[in-house]
Amino acid sequence: MHVGIDSFVSRVTDPSTGHVVGPAERMAHLLEEIELADKSGLYSFGIGEHHREEYYDSAPPVILAAAAARTTNIRLGSAVAVLSAADPVRVFQQFATLDLISGGRIDLVVGRGSFIESFPLFGLDLNDYDSLFTEKLDLLLKIRESEHVTWSGQHRAPLNGQGVYPRPVQEQLPIWIGVGGTPASFARAGALGLPLMVAIIGGEPRQFAPLVDLYRRAGAQAGHAPEQLQVGLHVFGYVGESHEHAADTIYPGWNEMFTSISRERGFAPPNRAQFNATSGPDGAFFLGDPDEIVAKLGRVADQLGGVDRVSLQMTNPRLAHEDLLRGIELLGTEVAPRVADL
Repeated sequence: MHVGIDSFVSRVTDPSTGHVVGPAERMAHLLEEIELADKSGLYSFGIGEHHREEYYDSAPPVILAAAAARTTNIRLGSAVAVLSAADPVRVFQQFATLDLISGGRIDLVVGRGSFIESFPLFGLDLNDYDSLFTEKLDLLLKIRESEHVTWSGQHRAPLNGQGVYPRPVQEQLPIWIGVGGTPASFARAGALGLPLMVAIIGGEPRQFAPLVDLYRRAGAQAGHAPEQLQVGLHVFGYVGESHEHAADTIYPGWNEMFTSISRERGFAPPNRAQFNATSGPDGAFFLGDPDEIVAKLGRVADQLGGVDRVSLQMTNPRLAHEDLLRGIELLGTEVAPRVADL
């Protein structure tokens, strides 16, 4: 099992001083976090894509280019790139260029995203939610297969044999499919033989076992080798010195973040009892000391029939930079080595 971190580059208010960290300072902090993740032995660092006031990750390739120039070993990627709202030609060019800068350390995770701001922002019709992604994924995969592409679709001008450059360092740029809880998405990823990144935001990870099994069965039926059907998890998490310390450190920002989302989507506001449940042994939030995180990763891997990669999303609007750095260090030095053989 490979362990890494994902970040949505959240706007942060320092919990001790009340200082609101501005965008430039937050970017400087982010690059320091990625450098530490590299030095601490973590496998990957992913940058999300949002077009909202509270996040600073609307241009992931730019951030990843800066990170690539300041790191040596860690793999870098999207978490996820909102392919529905992008041109697959430009997405491929950007991530192939990143692959050149990084020396072959790039992964491209594509999905539809959990927010919809990109649709009106880029003049897209939300009614085309499914068809946009399906068509653009098809084009992206064709570009990966061949530098000269002949293709036509509904949402983009056709390609008539034009070349798409540059090509990546890696023989084939890794393309993962980011999914939520829709069975059709799991089945499609399996049928295409693409690695799967499952976003587990709520509930219990073991509830995803039937969907992961569906993915593997669809892949086998399509003739793909088992080793090709990799499973990754994107989860919220934080590693602290103790469970109590980790919970007290994370809860204020967790409550702020999910209160805002609940208000926006018409849900009941969250409370500490819900937080305690979701961060417990069977919950979706991977929180605790290194021993707890190691045990939970092993348990979830067993429940899902094996997990190749786990990325902890530590974005939190009330998490001090120093606390985030300590969480990264503990994850890289105390957790990752102990789950490498799972």
